[in-house]
This record gives sequence, structure tokens and C-alpha cells, in this order.
Amino acid sequence: MRKFDTKVQHLKYKVLREVARQAWNDTLLENVLEIPKTIVPGKTSTMRCCVYKERAILAERVKIAMGGDKENPNVIEVIDIACDECPAAGYEVTDSCRGCLAHRCEDVCKRGAISFDHNHVAHIDKTKCVECGQCANVCPYSAIVNRKRPCQVACKVKAISINEDNAASIDNHKCIQCGACVYQCPFGAITDKSFILNVIDFLKKSNANQKYKVYAMVAPSISSQFSYAKLGQVITGLKELGFFTVIEAALGADMVAQAESRELAEKGFLTSSCCPAFVAYIKSAFPGLLQYVSHNLSPMATLAKYIKETTENAKVIFIGPCTAKKAEAQLETVKPYVDAVLTFEELQALFDSRDIDITTLEEGVLDNASYFGRIFARSGGLSDAVAQGLKEQNIDFDLKAVPCDGIEACRMALLKKSKNVLDGNFIEGMACIGGCIGGAGCLTHGEKNKAEVDKYGREALEKTIGGAVSMLT
Repeated sequence: MRKFDTKVQHLKYKVLREVARQAWNDTLLENVLEIPKTIVPGKTSTMRCCVYKERAILAERVKIAMGGDKENPNVIEVIDIACDECPAAGYEVTDSCRGCLAHRCEDVCKRGAISFDHNHVAHIDKTKCVECGQCANVCPYSAIVNRKRPCQVACKVKAISINEDNAASIDNHKCIQCGACVYQCPFGAITDKSFILNVIDFLKKSNANQKYKVYAMVAPSISSQFSYAKLGQVITGLKELGFFTVIEAALGADMVAQAESRELAEKGFLTSSCCPAFVAYIKSAFPGLLQYVSHNLSPMATLAKYIKETTENAKVIFIGPCTAKKAEAQLETVKPYVDAVLTFEELQALFDSRDIDITTLEEGVLDNASYFGRIFARSGGLSDAVAQGLKEQNIDFDLKAVPCDGIEACRMALLKKSKNVLDGNFIEGMACIGGCIGGAGCLTHGEKNKAEVDKYGREALEKTIGGAVSMLT
């Protein structure tokens, strides 16, 4: 069974696996230049114009797998030399142009950007065009089209532009680090920094002298991943890697649902704080609504805080589908509690770097959370959990939840709230379509993932939020 959706993901994984393998063996620094040759042996390229360019791009991937550009605070980076295969973005005249006499496109263009050749076919001067789209609107043959690169289409917050070298450029002030561009780029030219070396270092020190107790905190969306194995085998595999124990981030979700329902009743209106990309979007696009963001930390940070406060020398590694979690872990309010973030892609690379075939392992047990904590992984789950939190605590509050599936839905809800026309008192913001199960760091993406999350939720021994949280006391 395939482990990944795309070949781009598989290539990224191979780089991560080789970097991790060398790190386990303490040979990374001496062999770092050889990794591209290991991945692309011989002299024949199968992905680029030549093997030399392919290896040069792989060398850049290796750098990002080792932590990337330390000067760039964004966890999403562009590999410029890999970003040259897409056509130039913007309005273009296609072969459908009939060279008509009306020349409506020329008449409507206020910048004089349109001219005609000896065959009366229109051409657009890119140095004059401001991409207003008026020419495309009036063309009777729909011969003028707006070509956008996949990364620009994927980025719903318009943080990506094309620079003078024809490569994608990310505006860090707009970027919410959701990773949509990472998953959609067909050449893998945009990728997320990895902190896999930090995790290996923690595990090696823990295994050598028990200096740390390294906790693996897994997101509930793990239930829809590693479809070629059983969840219990993934849990055992984590312990084989050297983690002290495995705990559900869904337990943190139970803690948040309990506290957030109280906060909502006290304030009368809230937006959720669980999705870091959603919170980042509010900061950049709707700063006037920041006052309504829940004061609760995310489930990841909430549970990590509890672990750090109750366990000496604990290190907490969050493992999930989210690139934005890597950014969240660097916030001053979260940094003391979360030591590193891995995606499911990176966890697969870790397993294989140690030659751990999880399908051969016995099944471990993961049962820390309730049904409601586990369904945080999909859109609408947080709203259901808040409703349950209100019910369990006998709080009389008329919840009118507005679950937002994807950043465009978030934008509409926030816009309505900013204009005081929103029919609701709780905005559940999920930047990724489907919720966390649609995160860029997932091995697989699909509608079936929602069913897997709900099934996983129903398997929880704890049927109430309060029952799950009570285990901590």
C-alpha cells in the first residue's frame, strides 16, 4: 500500500530519511554532501533536465531537512532553483484569439498594455499590465486567461507573489504557515523546515543516559494516517524509537473544550485558538478581532504545559499533520512547553531511518482522551466538544457555533463579525479543508479520513470530557 499521496511527498521523505539515518549514526556532517547522490545515483535524471540540477535541488532540500534558513522566521521556505518550471503567472492571450476587428480588449485597457501583430493577434506587455482583468472580461472568445501558479491558487491569504527571477516569493507578514502551498506545489519547490535533528538529539540523549523523558504527543488525526498499519503498531513504533511514552493531544483538546466552554459563557462571544494558522490569520487580516480569540492555549500547548509542570526533565514532541504547529511552537507563550514539532511525513522518515517496520510490531494502547477530544481533528469537532462542555458543566448558554471549514470560510465569518452581521457566538476556525485531517503534513488526504477520525473517537473508553480530564488529577 502507498504511504504517500504524491511523488513529491515521497521525494521529500527520502531526503528526511537519509538525513535522519546519518544523524542517528553521527555521520551527518561528513556525509551531508553525499546524500543527493544517494537519492539520485548514476548520471541519469528522471525528474529534471539533468542530474546535476536535480542534485543541486536535493542539496537545498537537505539544508531544509536540517532546519533551513535560520535567518528566516517562516517555517515555509521556497527552493528558488526548483521553482522555474511553472509558466509565468498573469493574464495571457491564448490560441483562441481570432484577431477580431472589434479590439475590445485594447479599448478597455487603460495602461496601453495590449498590441496586435501582423496577423491581428493580441499580445500583452507584462511591463505595463496591472492584471485588472478587464481585457479578459470583454473578450468575446474568452481568449484571454489568467494563469495562476498552483501555489498562488492554494494560498487563500494571497501571501505568494512571483519575483523577478520567476520564482515564488512568500510575504511573511501575510503568510499563516498553513502549508497549503507546500502540498499543492507540483515540483516540491515550496517546503516546510524540519526539526527532525532536534528530536533525534533528544532521543539519543535520553537513550544514552536517561537525561530526558521524551514524550510523543500525537494529534488525533493520526487515526487516519499510516493506513498500511494499525494505530497500535504506530504507538509501539514510537516507543521503539526511544520515546518514554505516547500521549494523546486529544486529552489537551478535552482540557481546552472544558475551559473554552466556560470562557465562552462568560464573554458571550469567542473565536477558537486551537488552529495556529487561523489565529495567525486573525492577527494579519482582522487585528480588530484579536480581543475575541480564546485565551486558552491550543490543545498541544495546554497538555505540554501540564506535562512540563508535573514531570521533571520532560521533553515534549508534538507529532501531527500541521506545518503551522511548527510556527506555534516558536511563540513565546508556547516555547517553554513544546520542544519540537514533527509532521506525520517526518515520523514515517524516522521509522524508516531506524529500519523499523511497524507492520511487524505488536499493538500498543493509546487511550487518554474522550470521543469529544478526538474529533477535534475534523471540522465541526471543536464546536461539538464545546457544546458537550457546556452540557457537562451545567452551563446555561445558547451556543450558536459557526464551524469554518478552510480559511476562505474563516474569512467570511470574520468579515461578518467585523461588520456585526454574524449570526453566531462562537467561530470555530480551521485553516485546512476538512480540519486537521487536511493538514499539509499528512501522509494521505481524503474524505475517508473524517470517517476514520469519528470511528477512532467512538473507540474511546472515556465517554465524557470530564471523565478524561479527571484522569489528570
